[in-house]
Amino acid sequence: MRVHHLNCGTMRPLGGKLLDGRPGHLRRGTMVCHCLLIETEDGLVLVDTGIGSDDIRDPKASLTREFLLAANPVLDVRETAAQQVVNLGYKIEDVRHIIPTHLDLDHAGGFRDFPDATVHVYAEELRVAQAQATAKDRSRFRKAQWAHARFESYQTSGEDWFGFQAVRNLKGLPEEILIVPLRGHTAGHAGIAVDIGDKWLLHGGDSYFFEGEMDPAHPHCPPMLTLFQKIVETERTPRLRNQDRLRDLARDQSGRVELFCAHDPAGLARYS
Repeated sequence: MRVHHLNCGTMRPLGGKLLDGRPGHLRRGTMVCHCLLIETEDGLVLVDTGIGSDDIRDPKASLTREFLLAANPVLDVRETAAQQVVNLGYKIEDVRHIIPTHLDLDHAGGFRDFPDATVHVYAEELRVAQAQATAKDRSRFRKAQWAHARFESYQTSGEDWFGFQAVRNLKGLPEEILIVPLRGHTAGHAGIAVDIGDKWLLHGGDSYFFEGEMDPAHPHCPPMLTLFQKIVETERTPRLRNQDRLRDLARDQSGRVELFCAHDPAGLARYS
């Protein structure tokens, strides 16, 4: 399977070094929406969709005021998954499946661009998003982005995989693609693992935000990102436990699993 690494939404929040670790405090930081486009024998699969075309055409209809002010997304239609799929020579309907790491608004924005795709998600993630029980949930899970979607939901069950339990494959997808429970950031947050032959790629979503957090010897993270993760987390203990497990993978010198997260531009740059 061929895997394309896409940035489906540049964000430029304030914070500088406190946010992205690079020199300079009085500047905007840079974050990305790192998505995958996977070519399979039965069509294309998207892992996360970033910010979608409708979000760009009418931001206030599906993106919250708080997100627009804090994240300061660039809102460039050329960065949408839909435009990049077309630029690669495919048609929109070639995208048969979408696997979001979770349903936050900066991960699910592109669902509407692929109306015929099946969206695969943990049942608990879908339940919480649909319930809209708290102001926090209503802010992060935007129904306008996925009210139309055809969901396939899953219980957290499966086999062991590199120290993680309840890892499973998905209906209609090749066995080289697995969903890995990484709850904590949200109730049904997932990692998506892709076997590319010589190793596995593991898209960790928002289980962590900065490559330095996976440093086996010296885990570190800029203070603004550390604070942000605490503010938005659903459950702290599972989130931190999963970070520990991910660091165990990073310590493995065999290189059997390659990690990256959703928003760190350094992780995306490795595949440019």
